[in-house]
Amino acid sequence: MILTRLRLANLRLFEQLELDLVAGWNLFFGGNGAGKTTILEAACLLSHGRSFRTGSHEALARTGSDGYAIYGDIETEGAVRGVGIARRNGRLEARLGGQAVAVGELMRHTAVLCFEPGSHELLAGGSEGRRRFLDWGVFHVEHEFLPAWSRYQRALRQRNVLLRLDAADAELAPWNQELARSGEPLTRMRQRYFAVLAQAALPLLEELLPELGQAQLSLSAGHDPNRPLQEELVERQARDRERGHSTRGPHRADWSLAFERAPSREHWSRGQDKLAAFALLMAQAQCHAASHGGRMPVLCLDDVASEIDQAHRARVFDMVGRSGAQVLVTATDQSALPATHEGRVAMFHVEQAGVHRLL
Repeated sequence: MILTRLRLANLRLFEQLELDLVAGWNLFFGGNGAGKTTILEAACLLSHGRSFRTGSHEALARTGSDGYAIYGDIETEGAVRGVGIARRNGRLEARLGGQAVAVGELMRHTAVLCFEPGSHELLAGGSEGRRRFLDWGVFHVEHEFLPAWSRYQRALRQRNVLLRLDAADAELAPWNQELARSGEPLTRMRQRYFAVLAQAALPLLEELLPELGQAQLSLSAGHDPNRPLQEELVERQARDRERGHSTRGPHRADWSLAFERAPSREHWSRGQDKLAAFALLMAQAQCHAASHGGRMPVLCLDDVASEIDQAHRARVFDMVGRSGAQVLVTATDQSALPATHEGRVAMFHVEQAGVHRLL
């Protein structure tokens, strides 16, 4: 996928902005607070429906405005299609090819992955972020994932309400059944995708972090996948009543990474955290390409220099360059790109919500 044009309206500092992008490297450089990250954030919103910086859509709107809008033109196999996402009157709206669509449908047709200063939280943070990372990949290869996930979430909310109300077993029984019917397929889809993701990630982790030894990725389903989920739900019903929520199921899933010479992430530096997260991001990009005719997602790299030394940074850029993906990258100066980069390059100077193309 290539993002050929990006248009913003009332997003953070930008009142209006229109950019024509190249299929290769697009470098946005300038001082801190100029708005560089906002451009990458806009591209990611088209693919994820949320910002990598904040969970609040209200915080994204420019001061004094009542919402924001992001539009892009994406090229896939020579065909160009318009995409858009906007926040108006407290509602999130999406458009695809000029037609209003569900946000999930927009996300199915756009693919953008972002590596940014907070990416270390993929491994250092809570399980919710790891599930979200995993599910983005599953969503793009398993067409039944979103319906199953939505059905599971509805059943989970209802069961949790009944648990807090101390409902009788008879009232909980149909929701145990519904949770199992939607949750077990969800787990199987995650397991299939995770096996492919791990296979893609291991050589990348070895390339970026050879000093840590062989890597191992493990998935915990949130329940025992070798027995019926409904049995576990009934078995733990009394405990779940005491706690007021469901303690087993795909909503408790998590995955972990360990290294031969550093089995606990407490032994890793912050830079190693980020490099491991980057390797996983690239593995996810490769998995997406493998299931979409070789088409890589757009890669956004925000402030790569943060906590990564020059030698490892060169490895990161080399890995990105070999992927053939379109790249949007931010830096404080225009010398950030490696001298060995190949393909087309566009350079944009960003200063206080103004963007000027230099190359």
